[in-house]
Amino acid sequence: MNLNLPSQFGKIPRHALSYSWPSPIHLLPKLTETAHSQGQDGSRVALWVKREDQAGPLACYGNKYRKFEYIIPDILAQKQKHGRAPTMLVTEGGTQSNHTVQVASIARVLDLKCIVLLHKGIGGLRKAGDKEAFIKVGNVQLNRLLGADVRLTDERDTGDEKGPLIPLLDELRAQGEVPYWISSGASLHPLGGLGYARCAFEIEFQEQQMVREAQFVTGTNRFDYIFVACGSGSTLAGLIAGFKLLEKLKPDADQPPRKIIGVLVSRKSRSSQEDRILRLSRMAGQLVGLDAETDITPDDIHLDDRFVGHAYGILDSDTAATVELAASTDALVLDPVYTAKVMRGMMCWARDRTASGATSRNALGKGLTNALFIHTGGQSALNAYADVWPSST
Repeated sequence: MNLNLPSQFGKIPRHALSYSWPSPIHLLPKLTETAHSQGQDGSRVALWVKREDQAGPLACYGNKYRKFEYIIPDILAQKQKHGRAPTMLVTEGGTQSNHTVQVASIARVLDLKCIVLLHKGIGGLRKAGDKEAFIKVGNVQLNRLLGADVRLTDERDTGDEKGPLIPLLDELRAQGEVPYWISSGASLHPLGGLGYARCAFEIEFQEQQMVREAQFVTGTNRFDYIFVACGSGSTLAGLIAGFKLLEKLKPDADQPPRKIIGVLVSRKSRSSQEDRILRLSRMAGQLVGLDAETDITPDDIHLDDRFVGHAYGILDSDTAATVELAASTDALVLDPVYTAKVMRGMMCWARDRTASGATSRNALGKGLTNALFIHTGGQSALNAYADVWPSST
């Protein structure tokens, strides 16, 4: 797979973890029809999914692995930079964090120790009927299976700094360890957005292949809208930077820019998240060859905060219904923290557009609309939510 990355981007060191072929993209035919159940005649949106949960061979594959493809070279370079190679990875997350499982898996690949700090106040623990089970099953169990030293804490993640990890890191150094800290979601790492900047080029590569194979059945022979979860932010930010770079390299006056929509999964203020995504997008953009201040603007940031539910990691009835809908139609398994909220957001968007007839023609009169859902994984957390499932089915 030759993505033809520009020189500055292509020279950034990358440690491949994914398969040598793109993660699959396929149509969601039944969910597409469901979205049209309220639509007017002639209004069509085709819903597609990119299976980041099937992108590679390691445990519980998901979006964080793309980030680590660019972070691993930095881990391996620490000995040359500082004289000592890291002996362990240290990270944090909510109780059922997908990110921590992927860090633990990376530690196995690199033959490093791993400490995972899980914050009991973040996620679904406080609403779980069986709290003892919640802190043992799902991703917690997988972290331990992968050999991580799992430590649960009542201290809350600061979301931006090392916070409660600082005393732990100092303690580890005093013991002779060389810890390499990875922030929650790897989003604060300077290289955290590069994986999904590269993914933008992969999506464009797949669009071209789909055109050659006549796979698009509607519209502009590309994905006009792309929906992805927005938690710690660098997955969305990387996509924004990557597609802005593509627009600069391959300007097309006949096509409006793709719209990348981040569906918020926590109750952080929308304005603060917009500022964060803009900052992370510009950080990734500068690394890959964009002018951070002029090429990426606030107008490129599109967030939807209507589908958060009660809070991050707390399963609500609407999210649960979306999990069941996707499974019972296109046999697509979602997770209750991220992907189900994104799917609900995309379905509501599609219904709104088809109900109004807005998709019968795009702004350039070229036909109908293709929307792509980025499936970031996370299904391994499902069984932790078994006793709080609100559905009566």
